[in-house]
Amino acid sequence: MRTLCASTLIGEFFVVGFAGLVAMKDPGLSTSTVWTVSGIVMVLSVLLCGMITRPGGVQLGWALQIVLIASGFFVTSMFFLGAIFAALWWASVHYGRKIDEAKARFAAQAEAEGHAA
Repeated sequence: MRTLCASTLIGEFFVVGFAGLVAMKDPGLSTSTVWTVSGIVMVLSVLLCGMITRPGGVQLGWALQIVLIASGFFVTSMFFLGAIFAALWWASVHYGRKIDEAKARFAAQAEAEGHAA
């Protein structure tokens, strides 16, 4: 699960950076505000890569997805991109857990066969 979720979060890192570039063109937003908020979200997405397997890591990832979707109020295309990344996040968590379960089954089976021989 960790690899899939981390890949999604790194993708979000870049998308938030590019969204910051787009938001700079909005005359109602100051450059310092745009890059402070974008920078915080970008740093959180990278830090969250290491927190995925810890308690609350997946929930924090969902909170980040909500923030991405809500950023559409400032950069309209982020409504769409945030929804895409929320779907990717769901898929990463869902299929990542299935992969982890399969790995555990295969490891247990290999260990049982190793002891039987």
